[in-house]
Amino acid sequence: MRLSRRGLLRAGLAPAAAAALGGLASGCAVPTGSTGRNMVLWYWSGGLSDTVVKNARARYGSTVNLQAIQIGGYYRSKLITTMAGRAHIPDIAGLKGEDMASYLPNADQFVDLRTLGADTYKSLYLPWKWDQGIADDGSMIGFPIDCGPVAHLYQYDVFRKAGLPYEPDDVSKELNTWERFFAAGEQLRKRIPGASLLTDVNAVFDNVVNQGSERYVDRDRHFIGDQEHVRHAWDLAVEAKRRRLVSDLVTGTPDQLSAVEDGKLPSQLGASWATFDLKNGVPRTKGRWRVADMPVRPANNGGSFLSITRACREPEQAFRLITWMLDANNQAQGYVDAGLFPSTPASYGLRQLRDPDPFFGGQVTTDVFGRAAQRIAIAYNSPFDIALGQPVKDEIKNVGVLGKDPDKAWSDAMSKCRRIAEHLGVSH
Repeated sequence: MRLSRRGLLRAGLAPAAAAALGGLASGCAVPTGSTGRNMVLWYWSGGLSDTVVKNARARYGSTVNLQAIQIGGYYRSKLITTMAGRAHIPDIAGLKGEDMASYLPNADQFVDLRTLGADTYKSLYLPWKWDQGIADDGSMIGFPIDCGPVAHLYQYDVFRKAGLPYEPDDVSKELNTWERFFAAGEQLRKRIPGASLLTDVNAVFDNVVNQGSERYVDRDRHFIGDQEHVRHAWDLAVEAKRRRLVSDLVTGTPDQLSAVEDGKLPSQLGASWATFDLKNGVPRTKGRWRVADMPVRPANNGGSFLSITRACREPEQAFRLITWMLDANNQAQGYVDAGLFPSTPASYGLRQLRDPDPFFGGQVTTDVFGRAAQRIAIAYNSPFDIALGQPVKDEIKNVGVLGKDPDKAWSDAMSKCRRIAEHLGVSH
């Protein structure tokens, strides 16, 4: 299976990113990136629609020579290093959603998009997504590209054979709490020997945390990863393990893919982009899948932004490019080309997103993902969330994979978090 571009979060780099960018805030002029009519755009493979980039070149070619460059490897590190080096800085830079919090404390290294008229576009975008691009000082550095609403992907015939609800509306309605979801997993295991509801415990833990409005550090720089919202997610993940609802397999391995193909892993909680991973990873399961709401409320996993750096000589022109590339029509094209689920609700009714999907039995999956995208809780994302969330994620994985005692694992996670918090200057 192809690893999703959002599949690997690079833990612990947020403080380093903040420190590197912080070195730019001396007040000295930032060197210009563009010269004359040249304008440089940095992004990563799959970060934008190739069609939209091509059309932007054609549309604005008389006034702008757009050089769109895909940066391979560790994108964030390369962008930060380039900005710190004060040379060859792109005019427009993509910012990955999982990295966004590390850029916000250094908002002065980017153009405040509100000074260019961004607020006139606000009503066209998902409110929670829009807010993710705004720094604590009120400046806006990220214009929304996509989002990653999470839904319940399941195999229709396997659920039917197990005596479970199998039509999407029924699955959404009847498995609408974690207890009902878990009970369905127990019935699945009894009726289909060797089957598991989910691959691992992290699918429960991460999604429950992401359903809420709090993460690991609050606006006042206090560690809150030891509070009820995280402990609740932890306890649910432990319960999933105790009730034997998760497999012992690792996502993306041949054994895991074989289990998916054989109907032994017929269910997952996946973001909109996971539908493309299924199509690429297990193409022989075409037609078996359906999409329903995840239990309780949707979560979000993924989604990125475009920014204008202070190196840009012509920010007004750059802003015209961005707003056109990320309007409702072009975001719909981004979903068709690259699986970038639109942050513009108007896209959900466009033809490109209304086509029945044969892989999902002819279902119009936008109906589920679009509904989910509009119900995501607004959460504060701290620059320290990645560093302080990773020990908890590592330890719940130890519970799931290694069978570590949950109480010992929680205690170890909190000890690690306290040490990291002290190092970062986060109170606990």
